[in-house]
Amino acid sequence: MTNPYYIHNALIVNEGKRFSGGLFLRDGLIEEIFRGNAPADFPFPADVIKIDAKQKYLLPGVIDDHVHFREPGLTEKGDIHTESRAAIAGGVTSYMEMPNTFPNATTLGILEEKFALASEKSLANYSFFLGATNNNITELESADPGLICGVKLFMGASTGNMLVDDPEALQAIFERSPLLIVVHAEEESIVQRNLGEFQSRYGDGIPASAHPLIRTGEACFISSEKAVNLALKHHSRLHLAHLSTAKELDLLQNDIPLAEKMITGEVCVHHLWFDDRDYRDLGSLIKWNPAIKGSKDREGLFAGLLNNKIDLIATDHAPHLKGQKDNPYKSCPSGGPLIQHALVAMFGFFQLGKISVETIVEKMCHAPATLYRISNRGFIRNGYAADLVLVDTDDPWTVAPENILYKCGWSPFEGVTFKSRVVQTWVNGNLVYDQGNFDESVKGERLVFSGPHPPDPLPQKGEGWHF
Repeated sequence: MTNPYYIHNALIVNEGKRFSGGLFLRDGLIEEIFRGNAPADFPFPADVIKIDAKQKYLLPGVIDDHVHFREPGLTEKGDIHTESRAAIAGGVTSYMEMPNTFPNATTLGILEEKFALASEKSLANYSFFLGATNNNITELESADPGLICGVKLFMGASTGNMLVDDPEALQAIFERSPLLIVVHAEEESIVQRNLGEFQSRYGDGIPASAHPLIRTGEACFISSEKAVNLALKHHSRLHLAHLSTAKELDLLQNDIPLAEKMITGEVCVHHLWFDDRDYRDLGSLIKWNPAIKGSKDREGLFAGLLNNKIDLIATDHAPHLKGQKDNPYKSCPSGGPLIQHALVAMFGFFQLGKISVETIVEKMCHAPATLYRISNRGFIRNGYAADLVLVDTDDPWTVAPENILYKCGWSPFEGVTFKSRVVQTWVNGNLVYDQGNFDESVKGERLVFSGPHPPDPLPQKGEGWHF
């Protein structure tokens, strides 16, 4: 049974506004929103739990549309329980997980097995992507847009058989998928050419700093442009995952509302925080695909976030064992853990004057809900699910092994001092995280979606698109 809560004296941030007030939560939902205090005669139930937020920031829970929780098949690195636990400690109340687990989630049957695991293990709300292959278009066509967040299309190397490089398969996916198509865009032929050149030069000793010179901006742009052209041709909904170059922003629009966009893009926290100078100290710990690139790309991505060409912020949380990250370049896996630290990292940018709290909430909470058409989440509204996070912006702490919650036990932020801290997190009205303590007696819920809207005619090149 969910306890009723009255959170008062909070600094609420929602839909571009910031105000002092409170929320009454009951039966898992936001029942009342108060500006200032609740009326003295408000009929709170006798068992209401009152929490004085002491003017800390109260936000909708973060929705992370891009994670790899490693279950099934890779659970030595992470699993649904451990990584969702880290998520709620970081203020992430809902996530969407990628299909490159083992077995690859490329059939609806395998996908439902992941949903069943999450219903037993996940502390946060969840959905899972269906993976595209060169030959599973029939499976994609059978997917229910109301129950599955999207299809993940790897136009760059991935695990298993999920690299889709057959032109006919690509055409079929963009023409016939009923789901939003989320693309990892890197041109594999360019990557392999560059890798061969560096291997000739360095043998097995390729330095981590070569990563952005192998997985170049050219490889990203050519593949992203190909995806956009396919989406334009077939009037399909396309989301470009983990953009890593400023040039790719020329493929995106910022002059129409997000709910009307057919082509959208995301940036991940590590592409905003790090640049290629950080390989010197962190080496393979920041080896992600697409690669972290130069400072001009990092600055361009931040500008694109602020001018609304980039629609949302994600993490691409992808844990590997520390020993695996110590391997030589070719056998060192790409990816790293990030979900516990994403929100406080973005608050770090706020405290540097680089972004407002309202924009953080827009890009991490509202925009994912709007883009994916998630039902009744992502906003502080009456009748919406009570997914909430309370953030203290004056409680410094340093990332260290003893406070890292990822199963892999490390973070590229180790040694960084954040000024902000997630204090409390509610999922479906349950206080699941409270100042370091977890309530694991309740589990998150499967996300549901409003389904497809009739597509609007897409503009042709030269009509608001920049190539």
